[in-house]
Amino acid sequence: MPKIKGLRWWMIGLIMLGSIINYLTRSSLSVAAPTLKTQLGIDEQHYSWIVSTFQGAIMLQPLCGYVLDVIGLKAGYALFAVAWSIISMAHGFANNWQMLAGLRGLLGLAEGSANPAGMKATSEWFPAKERGLAGGVYNIGASFGSMLAPPLVGWAILAYNWQSAFVITGVLGLVWVAAWLWLYDSPEKHKALSAEEAEYISSGQEKHLAHDGTRPSVWSLLRERNFWGIALPRFLADPTWGTLTFWMPLYLSQTRGWDIKQIALFAWLPFLAADFGCIFGGMFSLWLQKTWNIRLINARRAAFTLGAFTMLGVGFVGFVESPYAAIALLSLAGFAHQTLSVTVITMSSDLFKKNEVATVAGMAGTFGNAGLLIFSLLIGALVVKIGYTPFFICLGLLDVLGAAVLWTVVKEKRLFRNCRKLHHIL
Repeated sequence: MPKIKGLRWWMIGLIMLGSIINYLTRSSLSVAAPTLKTQLGIDEQHYSWIVSTFQGAIMLQPLCGYVLDVIGLKAGYALFAVAWSIISMAHGFANNWQMLAGLRGLLGLAEGSANPAGMKATSEWFPAKERGLAGGVYNIGASFGSMLAPPLVGWAILAYNWQSAFVITGVLGLVWVAAWLWLYDSPEKHKALSAEEAEYISSGQEKHLAHDGTRPSVWSLLRERNFWGIALPRFLADPTWGTLTFWMPLYLSQTRGWDIKQIALFAWLPFLAADFGCIFGGMFSLWLQKTWNIRLINARRAAFTLGAFTMLGVGFVGFVESPYAAIALLSLAGFAHQTLSVTVITMSSDLFKKNEVATVAGMAGTFGNAGLLIFSLLIGALVVKIGYTPFFICLGLLDVLGAAVLWTVVKEKRLFRNCRKLHHIL
């Protein structure tokens, strides 16, 4: 087979396409929500339970990560993608909120594989200095998939019905699985990987994080302070993404008075801004390392902190009169959130061994989705009484708190090892 130059970027591009389908599928419900409220008699409380079922199931990401670490990325991710595609199509048969909630739970279980899969691919295919940018590239899938949902689902509802939107996204998922099984393989097995690129990848990776041939131990990982250093910021930060994905269309419909056409025209903009945040977070971290010689972990923390303070702007969404100004502030939130989210997600590959990365990413994802679940339940219970404004204010403050946790809890293992060696010599 002829060698492909820069094959690692093609592989992360393939992961990104899978992530696009994943997030398009999960975002379809929020765009269809105003229609479902009318046709299935769903109110805000019911909707919060449906969303919470998805979030409760997606908290089982550690199971997805463990499966990917044990049976391998290629087979494992294909298995999960087939499952979420079929479950998505089954949404078209739902005729009440209880059935819809059950299907969302199954979907959440299958779709929880996306982040662990992306981080495992990043840890295998990229040297340390490029992992932040690579993580940003595959995370474009999250925002781009969510960005595609308003126009695609809106078109399907207006042209056909709400059921067709879920069928379309499911079919797209099955098409991607076929491409994945044909094109993807690990660096050790891929026949199109040149010897020069293989050496470049290997020489740029931390030796102490190499695959040690053992299965990951969840209990051992839970005793690691670095795990908590990335899991707690995710717990505090992920409610932003859930708010944009699941509640923004309802906010625009109920509070701003927009119809399905206006939502289809404008509700994708925060996710477009999030695409730029994905790249900016990795590029900013890389720039700090190259220009200012800042160590990898500190560069990641600085990028997260910048995103966290930028997130404070979302607190003003409820105070502006123009709905277009509100969309602009929500777009700023999308950019800021992905700037910091990509950074902290990537740190699982900076701090843990290759055979632990998917499991750690899944476990941290559990905490992120737990935060999202709690926040979503609070919105469902209180939004009718207090409105959306207090929740928008909280989102920015939670991210600043997450930055404080990242700086105080995470410790660079390599630094500790070098210090111990120096102490031993002295």
